[in-house]
Amino acid sequence: MIFNVAYLVWYLSQYMVLRPGDVINTGTPAGVALGLPGTPYLRTGDTVELTIDGLGNQSQTFINA
Repeated sequence: MIFNVAYLVWYLSQYMVLRPGDVINTGTPAGVALGLPGTPYLRTGDTVELTIDGLGNQSQTFINA
């Protein structure tokens, strides 16, 4: 990451109210997956899951837009 977490929280809090449990999605720089073998990009039917201790689980399944 170019900026550390403390800076991201500070910067975003200048423009919005951040509350406990908010998730800041940092993403990745463009082209990162280009160097990986196969097709590492998310596709229709792929599922992304995350867990935050004490908060719970989240699951997103991708569909065609």
